Amino acid sequence: MPRIALYAGSFDPVTNGHLDVVRQAAGLADKLVLAVGVHPGKTPMFVTKDRLQMLEEVCGPVARKAGCQLECTTFDDLVITAANRAGATILIRGLRDGTDFDYEMQMSGMNGIMAPSVQTVFLPASPAVRHITATLVRQIAGMGGDVSAFVPAQVAARLKEKFAGKSGSK
Repeated sequence: MPRIALYAGSFDPVTNGHLDVVRQAAGLADKLVLAVGVHPGKTPMFVTKDRLQMLEEVCGPVARKAGCQLECTTFDDLVITAANRAGATILIRGLRDGTDFDYEMQMSGMNGIMAPSVQTVFLPASPAVRHITATLVRQIAGMGGDVSAFVPAQVAARLKEKFAGKSGSK
């Protein structure tokens, strides 16, 4: 039976932190499903189609190198429901710090009751990317800052294009 893992997030935008988790997760699964959360009440920086495309571009080569099949999809319901739909028995969660751990432990407990057959696996962020958040990347890019140290080159180019002509100073 193939090991299928699901890693869910907004991926708005894809960061080097996300890529770090994908690199680790691809070594644990035969198939890795990256699930982009789509919530009607939120307005993301990048439309869903662009986020899926960035995930394919950036994470596809990493998964292939690890011998792992990659699928990128969306979900608009519970993560555990998306995991069940994908046939996943592993739910991947990245951890940057103790705050993430506390929250993720609560989610893991709730998910474990709703779907006992799905095991949550926590993957610690590598020290070099532990500080990166998509929120900070959006803020820096929006104010004209250089985010190339925090995101893959393809994503940095898209952010630069998105904010071309905008400046943080007035």
